[in-house]
Amino acid sequence: VQLQASGGGVVQPGESLRLSCTASGFTMKWHGVGWFRQAPGKEREGVVCMSSDGAVTYWEDSAKGRFTVSRDHAKETVYLQMNNLKPEDTALYHCATNRYGGKCPPANSDRSRPAHFASWGRGTLVTVSS
Repeated sequence: VQLQASGGGVVQPGESLRLSCTASGFTMKWHGVGWFRQAPGKEREGVVCMSSDGAVTYWEDSAKGRFTVSRDHAKETVYLQMNNLKPEDTALYHCATNRYGGKCPPANSDRSRPAHFASWGRGTLVTVSS
């Protein structure tokens, strides 16, 4: 019962990547799904979350206007489209399900912290470098 993130790679500043988050062993369509990242030497932080009804909550201000989230229930997959990537986006990206249901918690709330998310699986590394 895990979510597997994929699609990372090495890109130059200004380029784009699309990450995928796929469920294994369960259905995630009733869960809010959060994207998190952890840069070297830093704590894991929340980036953005998509509720089961498609509502999007941005946790990281720098993601607004550059990152978009979508989901395909039939494929049990949530996508993170990242445009205009910057070196500071370099990190290991994970996705996880909200322990408390379909709605995503607001930014800067206690429940937006990684501890309140589950089904962590393999992350995908994004490196933005010229």
